[in-house]
Amino acid sequence: MSSQALDQLTRSQRDRLAHIDLRVGFLGAVRRQDLVDRFGIQSAAATRDLALYRALSPGGLDYDTKSKAYTRAKSYVPLFDFQADRVLSWLCLALGDGEPTAARVVLANERTSSLAKPDPGVLASLTHSIYSQSAVKLTYHSITSGRTTREIVPFALVDSGFRWHVRAFDRKSAEFRDFVITRIKHPIALDGAVQDCERADQDIQWTRIVELELVPHPAQPHPEITEMDFGMSHGALRIKLRAAMAGYALRRWSVDCTPDHRLRGHEFRLWLRDPLVLYGVKNALLAPGYPSGDVSAEAIDLD
Repeated sequence: MSSQALDQLTRSQRDRLAHIDLRVGFLGAVRRQDLVDRFGIQSAAATRDLALYRALSPGGLDYDTKSKAYTRAKSYVPLFDFQADRVLSWLCLALGDGEPTAARVVLANERTSSLAKPDPGVLASLTHSIYSQSAVKLTYHSITSGRTTREIVPFALVDSGFRWHVRAFDRKSAEFRDFVITRIKHPIALDGAVQDCERADQDIQWTRIVELELVPHPAQPHPEITEMDFGMSHGALRIKLRAAMAGYALRRWSVDCTPDHRLRGHEFRLWLRDPLVLYGVKNALLAPGYPSGDVSAEAIDLD
């Protein structure tokens, strides 16, 4: 695919082609209605965009008459070079689905970025599997188990704040687990139906909601400033989230989860008032001080 051909198109055309590219590459299919809904164009215009995409990417799409969708062909090659962080923003926040160009800076800014960035090819295989509700075979590298071959049924992407995981049913252990995406190699889509016991609604840690009550750490001075910083109401911040996310969140926020708020350090500005809410939460061992203050989160391999 020549970049010169793309350069001859208008910016709006390239944005629509990029949207097609993302849906085909990471979800496995695109429909005419997807373009109509996303860009507010007429069906005839969406048809022309799909025809243009097929002309620019010969053999890249197949048409499924049953679902009336254009699906990713075996010879598919993306038109655009999307970076993993851009793809994740689109998948999780519906942002950045246009042409991947250098962003214009509105205000001077600096920020830290994640050091662990998933491979776009691996990510595409996983997201396609999630979207199509199918299983995938892969090689996984675990700190505790080493290199193993797994069959998993993924259903959600998980941002722990430090790295990206995929939440999935693991057929090897017959359990729902988190897999670090950067440790996944050679994913291959599998045919065959997914069993009811492998679906997200059977994942107790995913469906269970816990409510965390965070308060200023008693050992820190000026609790009123902590209340301001975190937008607390009546001296507390109440947050509901999935049990599968609780340990990640408490670790990222540096929340002291000991019953007697004994952790010390400038990073511990918050205290979990009732650590008992974490009872039965599998990844609670990631939470600072729970169940003991000497747990090294960096050494934990949850899979």
